[in-house]
Amino acid sequence: MGEKWTTANIPDQCGRVAVVTGANTGLGYETANALAERGASVVLAVRDVEKGERAAARMTGDVTVQALDLTSLDSVRTAAAALRSRLGRLDLLINNAGVMYTPKQTTRDGFETQFGTNHLGHFALTGLLLDLMLPVPGSRVVTVSSTGHRIRAAIHFDDLQWERSYSRAAAYGQSKLANLMFTYELQRRLAAHGTTAALAAHPGLSSTELARNTPAAFRLPLTWLAPLITQTPAMGALPTLRAATDPAALGGQYYGPGGRNEIMGHPRLVTSSPDSYEAAVQQRLWAVSEDLTGVKFPVGQAERGPFASGSAVPM
Repeated sequence: MGEKWTTANIPDQCGRVAVVTGANTGLGYETANALAERGASVVLAVRDVEKGERAAARMTGDVTVQALDLTSLDSVRTAAAALRSRLGRLDLLINNAGVMYTPKQTTRDGFETQFGTNHLGHFALTGLLLDLMLPVPGSRVVTVSSTGHRIRAAIHFDDLQWERSYSRAAAYGQSKLANLMFTYELQRRLAAHGTTAALAAHPGLSSTELARNTPAAFRLPLTWLAPLITQTPAMGALPTLRAATDPAALGGQYYGPGGRNEIMGHPRLVTSSPDSYEAAVQQRLWAVSEDLTGVKFPVGQAERGPFASGSAVPM
């Protein structure tokens, strides 16, 4: 497939089951809608069920809704239990939902909101659903990161919850870096199983509701510039869809827009920051995330060396 990959390149998804978080609007909606149009049975995992039902009504195909609030581990466990009882298998888990640049606040479990929602909520959900995926050849976990993983980004193990000080941008960067580190460590652990792969994607700059918490000083200029520097949610969803469905994709790969600075364009394979590939930090983050969420994965720590992007099983 060439660089102009579009939804027309998505293979037939009939018989496949997909769960997409945050699928009632924006990137998640476009991702779920495209999968449903290609024949997948899609579950919209959303915080607001009423909005989810309205979104499902606009889609064609087999689309259902599941309540999921990623800011609450109780809600994550309840949703996972419901999905496990409903679904006999799971082919695609799309960890799409997220928050950005929120004021300093915490989740119901006391985690900083961006880290708790974007990383820990999805970490727990994936761990609780993974045994539905391991028996399914070609199953994939796709986690949506951001170019923000490069901006003032580090995993602050000495203050993960930003209790001493708080920066909206740095906290967002930490959560998006964590998404990538989670993906790479998960792929390392999955490689021995040979059935399920973990990949990541980012949408570039897309015009969605995610930016609603952008500080006021930047909001007006961004409004003026948006038509010039952002792409539609449908375009922004393409990297996720390619990571989820391209038969040539490999576990551990990262997809983003192919234009200059990965801001806009059709999806292609991209590279994340050097920090994101630090295996020791990935493993430490994994251990901390298990401790914080209380979720243990049904795949153990891999015994092989540092992760290399694209080195795993082709799907």
